[in-house]
Amino acid sequence: MARIVLLCREPKLEDWLAGLFTRHAPHLQVLRPGEKGAEQAEVAVCWYPAAGSLGRLPALRLIHSIGSGVDHLEHDPSRPRSIPVCRVVDPDHSQGMAEYVHWGVLHFHRGFDQVLNGRQSQQWLRPVQRTARDFKVGVMGLGSIGTPVASRLAQAGYTVRGWARTARELPAVATFAGDASLPEFLDGLDLLVNLLPLTPATRGLLNHEVFARMAEGAALVNCGRGEHVDESHLLEALASGQLRGALLDVFAEEPLRKASPLWHAPGVWVTPHMASAASDACIASQIADNLERLNAGLPLNNQVDAELGY
Repeated sequence: MARIVLLCREPKLEDWLAGLFTRHAPHLQVLRPGEKGAEQAEVAVCWYPAAGSLGRLPALRLIHSIGSGVDHLEHDPSRPRSIPVCRVVDPDHSQGMAEYVHWGVLHFHRGFDQVLNGRQSQQWLRPVQRTARDFKVGVMGLGSIGTPVASRLAQAGYTVRGWARTARELPAVATFAGDASLPEFLDGLDLLVNLLPLTPATRGLLNHEVFARMAEGAALVNCGRGEHVDESHLLEALASGQLRGALLDVFAEEPLRKASPLWHAPGVWVTPHMASAASDACIASQIADNLERLNAGLPLNNQVDAELGY
């Protein structure tokens, strides 16, 4: 029986994963760090593995993220760089993300943020209504998630721009590629959606230079990673009015610490990393399938490009 070990920051997440594999892949032997035989696991199933945990697995042949991102693996500097890394890609994940982002766009486009802010002071606020075509939305990241998000917003009537590392073409979306085109992409945006993967090049990308190029009173929706945002620059942009609001679903530290100023910053809306997630069956089946492919010498599904980081 193939052995897999669960390496997660939160014990409750390990409990959930153990039950998930029992239901959907009972042929796998699921172990936790410290359990007998765990050190001989061939596959490490990870979400923020503890520092040193991956380096203590001499029989390791595959590292598998339980989500679409793999940047969390960098929290363990002992990760053997020669071991292949795969991620989970749920075909329904993009649908959930598109729903969340569409809600976020409507939240700011239709002024629901202003209405809700006026509730406590019992102010009768009626925001000026703008047509969707007069509301410019930019989507950063045009991969398997960003593309359907941008397309959905375009279909809803918004003026949509998309930006990616390499050139893409999307119907009804003005696309931009590379660092040189970033200023033109950002110019006058009413709302910016971030769906980029986290890499050394994108860490801290959402900073004062980006916010300053957007329209005054613009908004941010971040569903990428918390580390994409320079938090101090975000708070400054909100305080100055350059940004009127930010919908944040991801944070550099999760759960968001209670002392974080983001909880109370005017215009900031916090959600608990809930924009979208892969289904239980999808996580278990894709990991089990990749283990079979590994044993058969077949190409792995959703393997990460070591150079690109996604």
